[in-house]
Formats: sequence, C-alpha cells, structure tokens
Amino acid sequence: MAARRTRHAIAGAQIPGAQIPGIGRAATTDLPVLKPLSRPVAGPTATQWLANLPWWTVLVLMAPILLWPFYVQAAGKFTVMTAFGTLGKWVPFLFMSGFLFNILISMFAMLFGTLAGAALGLGQVSKLTVINRPSWFFTQLFRNSPWLVILFIVLLALPFEIVIFGYIISIPDWMKAVFGLSLPIMANISEIVRGAVQSVPTAQWEASESLAFTRRQTMWRIILPQCFKRMIPPWMNWYAILTMATPLCSLLGVEEIITLSRQAMEAENNHPELLVPFYSFALVLFFIYCYPIARITIALERRYAVKL
Repeated sequence: MAARRTRHAIAGAQIPGAQIPGIGRAATTDLPVLKPLSRPVAGPTATQWLANLPWWTVLVLMAPILLWPFYVQAAGKFTVMTAFGTLGKWVPFLFMSGFLFNILISMFAMLFGTLAGAALGLGQVSKLTVINRPSWFFTQLFRNSPWLVILFIVLLALPFEIVIFGYIISIPDWMKAVFGLSLPIMANISEIVRGAVQSVPTAQWEASESLAFTRRQTMWRIILPQCFKRMIPPWMNWYAILTMATPLCSLLGVEEIITLSRQAMEAENNHPELLVPFYSFALVLFFIYCYPIARITIALERRYAVKL
C-alpha cells in the first residue's frame, strides 16, 4: 500500500511542457530535471563572412557600377568611353605608385605588429605580475580603440623630424601611418597568441614539468610549435583587414591609391562622372588582392581546426 501511494504521489507531480519519448501524455516526477548544456557558438570571422557571401551579393555591390553608364549618358557631359579612357590613362600610375604602396604599408605594419604582438601575447601568459598586467592593459587599450583615432594621435604625437648627433632625419607621413596601423594589429595579434597558448591542454604542461622541463623550455619547445598552426588563419584574417584599412592613411596625407585617385580627378577638372570609375578601380584592386586571402584562410581554418 505504501509503495502504491508513493507511485500515485510521484504521478501527481507534473512537469510543465516535459514529454517523455514514446509517451503521449506529460511526464510526471518530483525529481529535478537537468536541461542539456548548450555550448555557445562563436560568430564568423571577417574572412569567413567575406568568403561565404552568396553569389548575388556581388551583383548588389556592383549595381552602382552597372547603373553608372546610364547616369553618364543622361548627364550628357561625359560618355562611357570617355570616362574609361580617362581612367585608362591613369591606371599604370594608380597601380604602381598607389596600390602597391598600400600593399607595402600593410606589409610593414603587419611585420611590426606581429613582432610586438607576439611579445605582448607571451607577456599576457607570464607568471610575473609586473609583465602580464601591463601587457594586458596595452592589449585592451589598442584593441578597443578606433583605428582612425590612433592614426591621428600618432600623426600629432610623433615629430616631423628628429636630430641625432647634429643630423636632421625627417619622418615621412607613411612611416607614421605604418606605426599607427601596427598598434591595433599588435593588440589583436597579442590576443591570438594568448588564446593559442591557453588552448593547449594543461596536461602537456604537467607532463613537461614531470620531465624536469623549465617553463621556458616547455613554452618554446612544446607549446609554441603547436600554437603556430593555430595562429596562421587568424593572422591571415587580420592581414586582410589591415590591407583594407590602409586607405585610412589618405586622411594623413599619405600618397596611396585613394589620395592619388583624388589628385588624378583634380587633374581632369574634377568631373563628377569620374568618381565611380576611379574609386571602383580601387575597389576591384582591393577585392582581387583580399578575396584569395579570405579563401586561403577558410581552408587553413578547416585544416588546422582543433577537434574536441
């Protein structure tokens, strides 16, 4: 009788909305029910978003360019052939003196940012408080600051020339731009290094310690070689982002492709019909350069993905 009353008592406790597979009525129990733990899904990176764009997105982005000839014909001042002929005269100049200079700036900024970011990332995982606290501070400072603001501060903070042993050495604007762009890259590379190091299972640290390895030996001989492959995809992702951000240097007076395009249009009497072809040419160059990087990054992310 007691067992029967217990079963009736358990059956009387209803769980709202709970269903047991194979049973049409609601489950009844007085025991707590644990819901399955859902793992948060990380959002797509910039290169993943770029590489996974549907085909029709290209048509939407190209719509202004495709509709532009009709606008030119309606305006009646410039024909399509005249506008493209004008652009054709400036293409070698814009590519050789402009776009390649953007690539040069991105490479130097990525080089300095990678070296400084790697040191800063290792500083974040250091056991010494005097090292990891400043490393964390500078990482968060430049990682969460607008790039354009950093560029303006660098432009105003750095002198235009310095005197060393009586020799005057001028600092060109493009070097200031390289330094300014390398600061946010440094901060993001620092986070990449920190995350890669902390992603290695702690069992490897313990195994190295049991073999009498010092922390420095464990870091350089065991941990970092494994982190290298994991850091390549996000590193390439940030290089693509940096390359697309180099037109910001035009606001500092650096003579890259956007500045030279503006000067070329001024030399052609600033006809408004030239805006679309000149800036579209710059857009096509950046797309041709950055899109393969996005595709390679996706392939490397799939190849070196950590299987849990």
